[in-house]
Amino acid sequence: MSRLSDTVPPHAWFGVSAVFHYLGPSFAVLLFPAVGVLGVAWFRIASAALIFAPVTRPWRTFQRSTPRERALLLALGACLAVMNSAFYLALDRLPIALVAAIEFVCTIGIALWGVRTGRNLLALALAVIGVALLIDVPALLAARGTALTSDLLGLFWAILNGALFVLYIVLGHRISESGASGGVERLGAAMAAAFLFVMPIGFMQALDAFGAPLLVLAGIGVGLCSSVIPYVCDQLSMARLPRASFALLLALLPASAAIIGAIVLRQIPGVADMFGVVLVMIGVAVHRPAPLTVPGPDIA
Repeated sequence: MSRLSDTVPPHAWFGVSAVFHYLGPSFAVLLFPAVGVLGVAWFRIASAALIFAPVTRPWRTFQRSTPRERALLLALGACLAVMNSAFYLALDRLPIALVAAIEFVCTIGIALWGVRTGRNLLALALAVIGVALLIDVPALLAARGTALTSDLLGLFWAILNGALFVLYIVLGHRISESGASGGVERLGAAMAAAFLFVMPIGFMQALDAFGAPLLVLAGIGVGLCSSVIPYVCDQLSMARLPRASFALLLALLPASAAIIGAIVLRQIPGVADMFGVVLVMIGVAVHRPAPLTVPGPDIA
């Protein structure tokens, strides 16, 4: 895994992650009526933990970890369980673009924290302007009208998801400091912990789907596309990118959504959307990451 991570550029790993970050939620939304929001969240984490288990052997990771490392893995597991549940609860009430906007706004703080040069500040400004053009928050607010302002619960879940996404980036970088292989191994352990945390949240809704094999397979597909492929790719990119650089690359998510929408859903973007994509790409190209320091043996 480490050799593979070193061979492929970290930005390529992030590109794969960006694609599956949107394929997964699109599958999940289709399952909401049949399985329930929290039931889909349970399937996502449970199937991901099942896929990770034989490869990463989480029981061995917990056994060999120090108490501080176990606390870090448990914290990441709890973060993943609550974050994924909040994300789906927000998607059930709000447009996905608005949820993505709130999620990206929360990560801007990480990018700003790592800004050390005028060049990187310019890169961040270009990326933020590009994302604003893509999302077009005023149009979303006008389209929803009073329904959006009255749905405070949906906004709460979206803000909670955004805050926990920042925590995921911070904790994900901490476990990636041991290298690609060690990061993926610890990710598997954290996903096993997330399964324990999510069990009482969505199991009862998911239980109704066990009588339909196609729904079970679809739930496993959601877990593979939403929590296995993108999270592994995140680890492979986090192991070689500073935290601020990774946070800035998150600006590519709305841009990738526009491109995927045009190719898969035939949702051709307008002039403003295309201009936003170009600004995001320029911002990422202008950004210059700081050199990585050699990690120590303690990941906590």
